[in-house]
Amino acid sequence: MKSIPDLAPLEAVLFDVDGTLCDSDPLHYQVYCEMLPEIGFNNGVPIDEEFFIKNLAGKHNPDIAVLLYPDDIPRGLKFMEDKEERFRRLVLENLPPIKGLYKLTKWIKDCGLKRAAVTNAPKQNAELMISKLGLKEFFDVVILGSDCKRAKLYPDPYLKALEVLKVSKDHTFVCEDSVSGIKAGVAAGMPVVGLTTRNPESVLKEANPTILIKDYEDPKLWEALEELDKRRG
Repeated sequence: MKSIPDLAPLEAVLFDVDGTLCDSDPLHYQVYCEMLPEIGFNNGVPIDEEFFIKNLAGKHNPDIAVLLYPDDIPRGLKFMEDKEERFRRLVLENLPPIKGLYKLTKWIKDCGLKRAAVTNAPKQNAELMISKLGLKEFFDVVILGSDCKRAKLYPDPYLKALEVLKVSKDHTFVCEDSVSGIKAGVAAGMPVVGLTTRNPESVLKEANPTILIKDYEDPKLWEALEELDKRRG
């Protein structure tokens, strides 16, 4: 897999949304902790963060519905609808951007790069979060996992983003924060910048990101982008 500087001249940057643009995982976790005991999941014992990271974070809702209600999928899907409605109420109250996000989006705009949001989140969630962050005009397109044949961890959503933007995987990188998201970007043939927003470095490393950063102010990211600039001339 190429390094970030090897992508010169860079054409596009693709972003996941939850946990990548904003620190939304604590909100999802809070809602699951409130709602899962209500349906008797795990014998009514609240889930811990480890279970959330491994089984729920970054996953596609229909897959979570199967996990929660293997024998009653429609009920599982209804549970997920209710969960997302509660999540959106929390988003309206507070949605912190990842540190340094606007520094990176400014750099991307200044470079004249194409950009897409690529997410497994339901459409209403994705639109609300992007709007709340003031990035509605920033993204050229929003690609939803539900609009693709297969959602992440498969590469389909990222491949669709490349197709829509008319850019090459050889001149594009991905920003992601979950194992399934990183795997999707890698499977689509692109270098992935992995964010350790909530997921431990040791867990994310298994998915083979090109670099791991704490947030968008991390010197590792800017060293790579400066080198990219130099190679672009």
